[in-house]
This record gives sequence, C-alpha cells and structure tokens, in this order.
Amino acid sequence: MDRTELELHLISIRRHLHQNPELSNEEFETTKSIKKWLQDKEIEIRNTGLPTGVVAEIKGANPGPIVAIRADIDALPIVEQTGLPYASKVKGKMHACGHDFHTAAAIGAAYLLNETQAELNGTVRIIFQPAEESGGGAQKVIHDGQLEGVEAIIGLHNKPDLPVGTVGLKDGPLMAAVDRFHIVLYGKGSHAAIPQHGKDPIVAAGHLITALQSVVSRNVSPLQSAVLSVTKIVGGSTWNVIPDNIILEGTIRTFDNKVRADVKTKFYAIVESIATAFSHEVEIGWFPGPPPLDNHKSVTEITRYAAKKNALKIIDPEPSMAGEDFSYYLYDVPGTFAFFGTNGNEEWHHPGFTLDESAIIKAAYFLFESSRELLNRPVSSLRI
Repeated sequence: MDRTELELHLISIRRHLHQNPELSNEEFETTKSIKKWLQDKEIEIRNTGLPTGVVAEIKGANPGPIVAIRADIDALPIVEQTGLPYASKVKGKMHACGHDFHTAAAIGAAYLLNETQAELNGTVRIIFQPAEESGGGAQKVIHDGQLEGVEAIIGLHNKPDLPVGTVGLKDGPLMAAVDRFHIVLYGKGSHAAIPQHGKDPIVAAGHLITALQSVVSRNVSPLQSAVLSVTKIVGGSTWNVIPDNIILEGTIRTFDNKVRADVKTKFYAIVESIATAFSHEVEIGWFPGPPPLDNHKSVTEITRYAAKKNALKIIDPEPSMAGEDFSYYLYDVPGTFAFFGTNGNEEWHHPGFTLDESAIIKAAYFLFESSRELLNRPVSSLRI
C-alpha cells in the first residue's frame, strides 16, 4: 500500500469512527471494527480480559525490546454541530476530542510496521485504549497486564491550535493532574424575611468560593502552576425561601505531586473552617483523577529525532491544564506524549470541533518512525 493509498484508507477509517462514536466503556462496535482492520492485514491481536479495546502486536524478525504505542478510542456525550457530511449518526455522542484521529493514526502505524516486520529489532505493541474520557481506561489496561515487558511507550494527542506538520515535544510536565471535588454545606432553611431563624448556606457558600481562591493565589508558588475552579452551584427552590443546603462542585489542576498534595490539604482546611464559622455541617467528596503527565527525557529525544526524519516542525509546546490518563503508563515505564498539529477550528470537547485530515498520515508515520527508533536504542538508555 503506497502512501497515498494508505492516507485515503486511514481517512475512511477515521470517518467511519466519527460517524459511529461510542462512549467510555461502551466501545463494543469500535472494538470490532479495529480488530477487523488489523486482521485484514493479518496483524496479531493479543488476548485480553478487557470488555472493550484492542491490543495488537507486530513482532520483528530480529530480537529486541518491546515498545508500545497507545491510542484512545472513546467519544464524548456531546451533540455534534459541525455540519460535516460524515457527522455523528448517534444523537448526543461525538468524537469531539479527536480520538478517531488517534485511532486511525495508530492503525496506520500498525500497517507500516507490519510491512517492515523483517527489519524490526523487537516488538511493537499497539494499545487501542478504552475509556480515556472517564479516566479509568489506562488503569484497566495496566491491571490486565498489557504493559508487561514494555520498555517504552509513546502516544500523541491532536492539537487544534497547531498547524498540520507541527509536533509539540517536551520532556517533563506536559499535562496536569486532575482532581474533582463535591461539597455539600448543610445549613438550616427559613423564610427569607426571617433569616435569623435559619443558617443560610448561600451566604456560607459565597464566603467559601471566595476563600478557595486563596488556595492557589496564596499557597502555590508563582513559579508553579495550579488552577482551582468552582464550576457548579446547586441550591434553593424559590425567591423567598432560604434553603437547607448548597452543593458546590469543581476541579483542581496541578503539575507537581507535592503541590497537588499541599493544595488538597489546604482545600480541606478552608472548607471545614468556613463550615465551622457558619455553624454548618459539611460533606466533602474528593475524586482523584490522572496524575501529572511527565514526559521522559530520553524517549522524548528519540521521538524528536523521528519527527525530524519525517520533516515535521518541532516546537516546545505550552503545557496544558487538561488531564490525560496516559500519565498512568508513565509511572510504570519511560515514555513520551506529543501534541500533534491538526489546524482545527475549535478546541477539544466543543460541539463544532473539527480537524484537518491531512494530519492523519503524518501522525501515522511519526508513530511508525518513533517506535522503530525506540527499538534500535539500548534499553538501558531509555531509563536515563
């Protein structure tokens, strides 16, 4: 299959996936389709205990390490508003984060590796991971043993604000740790005209929201990065009644594990002190998500070399406060995660999200060359 033929095939794969999105842990038809596309080229599928997702392997003719490529396969609960001829056929579901792009690019890399199997010095394991959006997919893959024996891992994410042909490669922190909180302030309801007979949780919530802003502004060094956002407030039923309780939800994003722990400690202290000051009971729910995504220096350098071979423009990308569960893999093996330019019109998770499909073939070759370069390097060098 020549480059032009491969490109057209990968675009058709991406469009099929785009028209048939499935949410986290529901990717049953997506799984079947990926297996078929791989089996059409007689690519080996590994046995897994995963209900959804696929793990494939291309074993080289020569001995060597195992390196992995990871692509995510799930979609989002978003109503598509692109007007594309291949827009989602499933109401309320959309590939609004470009995981269809990632999957198509990884399939392309698998095809290229399969065609050069006789030249490979080792094995490339390709992980088509479910449930990245729900934040549990990577851990399921790891617990299923699919990272066993892997010496290095690479992945990428489309980046709408970068032009096609550009790749962002950075060692160190690239994406943030994600924590979610849920707070319930229990006061005492009363008539709005006689507030002295109640304990107003709305006033307490107002003070709490203001106080929480000091968690970052006065407890995190200006040389560090962190964000705390209260994104949801629920309470009250009418204009003249003070409610019994108020619910607040939000998220905290950090790039450093110590900062992450310190911010959590301060967060709890502020919430509990405000509740005490207003004579309220309080319930705090803390839901930790993926840790910071921290790229490994040696693997990043190797992918930088592969990017140059593919005539890609390499930039030092600005870190993103978004989260990515690829970070769990990096706790087990050295690896790197790249931002790949797609010249999109909207950012991730937007109902009008689109991308330039000419980037798919470039991403496929980038993953192909990066994995081959990793196979050719001494295993010990990857852990430097």
